[in-house]
Amino acid sequence: MTVWAKGAQSFPMVSAILSQRLRSYRPGPAAQLVIALSLALAVALAVIGPDRLIAQIEGERGIAPIASSTDIQVSGIEVNTTGDTGEEARIAGWKLAQRKAWEKLGGPKMSDGQIDALVSAVVIEHEMIGPRRYIARLGVIFDRAKAGQFLASAEGGGVVTRSAPLLVIPVLYSGGTRQVFEVRGPWQKAWASYQSAASPIDYVRPTGSGGDSLILTAGQPGRRSRIWWRNVLDQFSASDVLIPIARLQRQWPGGPVKGTFTARYGPDNRFLGSFTLTADNDNGVPAMLEKAIVRIDGIYRDALLQGLLRPDPTLLEEQRAFDAALAALKAALLPRQEEGVGAVQGPVAGSQPGADSSQTTVASFTVQFVTPDAAAVDAALSSVRSVPGVQGAATSSIAIGGTSVMRVSMVGSLETLAAALRSRGWQVTMGDNALRISR
Repeated sequence: MTVWAKGAQSFPMVSAILSQRLRSYRPGPAAQLVIALSLALAVALAVIGPDRLIAQIEGERGIAPIASSTDIQVSGIEVNTTGDTGEEARIAGWKLAQRKAWEKLGGPKMSDGQIDALVSAVVIEHEMIGPRRYIARLGVIFDRAKAGQFLASAEGGGVVTRSAPLLVIPVLYSGGTRQVFEVRGPWQKAWASYQSAASPIDYVRPTGSGGDSLILTAGQPGRRSRIWWRNVLDQFSASDVLIPIARLQRQWPGGPVKGTFTARYGPDNRFLGSFTLTADNDNGVPAMLEKAIVRIDGIYRDALLQGLLRPDPTLLEEQRAFDAALAALKAALLPRQEEGVGAVQGPVAGSQPGADSSQTTVASFTVQFVTPDAAAVDAALSSVRSVPGVQGAATSSIAIGGTSVMRVSMVGSLETLAAALRSRGWQVTMGDNALRISR
């Protein structure tokens, strides 16, 4: 026995046996795979260097949407006016831009003074002022709280259909590759800059930062798993998905750029429409993409009016199954609890034997809902009143442009009301005897 360190001992016979077994050891297939991968990683680290092996989520990949305002903005209004002075020509140009923007939104006929009262700001995109002339490209922002009710009455006899929250995955094909948030691209930038407040489509536009580039890839629209889609949509509080696709083809370096644009939607990547646009060169691509988004928005609007953009019911099957199982469990437990109470306290005076009190008890709940315009109030009331078991629903507070409150009387539980509203495309948040719903 040899002492080689304080408190440690060595055993020559054991060491000899271990060394013999190590020399005779032959790794199996699994071990050989692990060893090969380890060697490949070591070679990669030695050749490439650890600094270059960065994760996919690092770097600036996303562009945050700048159109976060709920006001209604109309951009790209061209004006060319004259006056006795440059200032008079400028004022005339602004009034003309407001009138053109109002007509572009489809608003009813109004005087310049009435339209001016609905405008909250005028954005100068480009202008040239002369001694008696004014040439400019302007944007006009309308206050939604003031202008929303007039725009609502101008469409569909006073009823405006608002879509459920729809996740946007902008896919770009360019230079033989396809991308979404892998790098900052012009298609994603165009969607981030799009003013969507005037559209009835509730676009949910991710920023592309953080883990968005890992979840929302160009291959995601090809997935069909409803479980996977439900997990993705829940992360962005969306009910379904829109897939606008842009394919850019350059004829020759510095030459025309042809863009083919396709509007698709849903977890099955269904086709809605397609069109082509052409830019003279790369400098004209941003303007071409802006025009393409306006046309794609028109395709989605038409699909909404046709009832095609309703949330896919297969995405909610799991939630419905859970709600049904929960309701069945409550129905099975509540009668037993009532029987136990009756056995101790005796029957309630005036009650009929065999009557199911769970079917006759009317509960009262509070429901908060977002109301950007007057039509949203009617839409929310109609959805709630159509739920089976609802005895009545009436507004207790209305705030156009904000959050309104209604009081609901219902035979049933709050969970049943929440599940029914989810099946109708509402985003539902449950609280203490209250719900908050939004589109």
